[in-house]
Amino acid sequence: MLTIGCHLSSSKGYLAMGRTAVSIGANTFQFFTRNPRGGSAKAIDESDVAAYLEYAEGHGIPKILAHAPYTLNGCSADENVRDFARRTMADDLRRLEYTPGNCYNFHPGSHGGQGTEAGIAYISGMLNGILTPGHRTTVLLETMAGKGSEVGGRFEELREILDRVTLPEKMGVCLDTCHVWDGGYDIAGHLDEVLDEFDRVIGLDRLKAVHLNDSLNPLGAHKDRHARIGEGQIGLDTLVRVINHPALKHLPFYLETPNELDGYAREIRLLREQYRG
Repeated sequence: MLTIGCHLSSSKGYLAMGRTAVSIGANTFQFFTRNPRGGSAKAIDESDVAAYLEYAEGHGIPKILAHAPYTLNGCSADENVRDFARRTMADDLRRLEYTPGNCYNFHPGSHGGQGTEAGIAYISGMLNGILTPGHRTTVLLETMAGKGSEVGGRFEELREILDRVTLPEKMGVCLDTCHVWDGGYDIAGHLDEVLDEFDRVIGLDRLKAVHLNDSLNPLGAHKDRHARIGEGQIGLDTLVRVINHPALKHLPFYLETPNELDGYAREIRLLREQYRG
């Protein structure tokens, strides 16, 4: 079965997100742990979590994906920004213990001119200061488009972070189709070769989720502008090959396309029709 969902608002709680996902034909979803621009998070409503877990079991929702706020930058040149990232991630992982066994995705960050090596050192150091053997959430590094001083635009950069984490079993990767395309990986013309490279550099066993997005930009633009499925430069045929690829089809797919709920419902329906399970 195709496991597919989209990004939902968490403002009304877990149960509301689960019901919304099912209403649009999804069987998973992604959500921000707090305002995507940062700030404090709402207190956990344990009764809502309990109701959601029962609902998810009854409606076939397996793993879900939490997303860190965009302001989380663990490799900033500003020590205060790095401290905010550390405190926010630690708090998010504590809160995610209420829904154990899921994944937490974050953008590695931008080094701000310090250099990629310094950025990688800061990110891995932050993770090593936060992760514990008791954590039941898998933390995912997201593949990035490589704009500006972003870390994570090349597979080798993600691998180096993973190699420096002392609890690698707590880590994984989320592949974003728009980002890798904008980063210069030709998934339209050479999907098998890109996945072979990912496997060689990082390992497909570490790939835990896919952000399924089209791109407004040509290959290698390093700009990161998402498009609706089939309305961008990657194209519907390629994204259908992605969801049906033997190395990927078992993974959960999350739409981050510029849509409202009815648009997500159409894309989910379209992709289910094209899935060869």
